[in-house]
Amino acid sequence: MSGAQQPIGVFDSGIGGLTVVKALITNLPQESIIYCGDTARVPYGTKSKSTIVRFSLENVEFLLRLGVKCIVIACNTSSSWALPTLRKFFKVPIIGVIRPGASAAVRLSKNKRIGVVGTRATINSKAYDAAIHRLDPAVKVFSQCCPLFVPLVEEGWTQGAICRNVVETYLRPLQKQRIDTLILGCTHYPLLAQAIRQVMGAGVSLVDSGEQTASDVRAVLAGNDMLANGRLKPRYRFFVTDEPAHFHQVGHRFLGQLAGSVERAHLQG
Repeated sequence: MSGAQQPIGVFDSGIGGLTVVKALITNLPQESIIYCGDTARVPYGTKSKSTIVRFSLENVEFLLRLGVKCIVIACNTSSSWALPTLRKFFKVPIIGVIRPGASAAVRLSKNKRIGVVGTRATINSKAYDAAIHRLDPAVKVFSQCCPLFVPLVEEGWTQGAICRNVVETYLRPLQKQRIDTLILGCTHYPLLAQAIRQVMGAGVSLVDSGEQTASDVRAVLAGNDMLANGRLKPRYRFFVTDEPAHFHQVGHRFLGQLAGSVERAHLQG
């Protein structure tokens, strides 16, 4: 394949980026997708900036060897720390999840008090703060690390007493800040949306960065005349750096039936 018929490349530190893949399939059903999940080195959220950047470079190089036409960073941590470096080294369009999520939150917020939940690395980067303040300097941003959210999702504990207790404990400080909008700043977190909504209440809007990112991808592809024409049936391929069988099993929680092969990726580190 060449040009517009080439697939979209998506990478994440593990499995959570499948929420972005789901949004891409829904919003761009004619597009083929190749996904790379770095399951051997997950999580990225506890690692240093230099390590996150190095891993991200290796993910992009792997996807480019498979002939993708653009790259979607379906990882808030990589988007926070690695996006400027990736855009410096590679010529293909590269779309992160931070700016789309920040833009949606600013549009939704009425009282200009926005919360952000994410991994420790994402929160410490203050990437969402910077993106929000570029759009509206008057907005107050309140952030909270939620490191136990990812294992809850991967264990399938997205409801019940344990989930509720963890969510309440993490979100209590944000409840006190009277936020009216909350960015789910990790691609795993949309699977906890029901529990988060129960804790935060109906008055707080939840922002799923994956949904907003899919809209940005459409705009970028259209602007570069790279939208697939729909004549060929889209193909989905999934690569992971470790435990393909586990990925296939857990992936059902994100995508339902995985409509594509799951293969082992060999990154050149």
